[in-house]
Amino acid sequence: MKTFKKILLIVIGWISFAVGVVGIALPLIPTTPLLLLAAACFFRSSDRMYDWLLTNKYFGKYIREYREQRGIPLRAKWVGISLLWVSILSSIIFVVPLFYVKVLMIIIATYFTWFILRLNTIR
Repeated sequence: MKTFKKILLIVIGWISFAVGVVGIALPLIPTTPLLLLAAACFFRSSDRMYDWLLTNKYFGKYIREYREQRGIPLRAKWVGISLLWVSILSSIIFVVPLFYVKVLMIIIATYFTWFILRLNTIR
């Protein structure tokens, strides 16, 4: 049973990591929480994968900073929020024809803006 749990956590960790990486390009997918989920799964299942994620050239710094200081850099907040709203508004204007979907997209973007602003800021 322990082996099944370990394998399941590794699979969830990799899926979370992959979707988090996709979230860099698609602002509606929350990158940071998914990377933190991947780190938590790897922490409980594989020391090697956990160490790889924390020492990763691109993502490790953000995970370590969040874990140690419980926050994200101010620049990351502004870049994240700006990209979120640029993509949401351009999708609403140019892509999505249905009014209720536009409203839903604004609600989702507002929630993630609130979530990002709520996190502590690392200066």
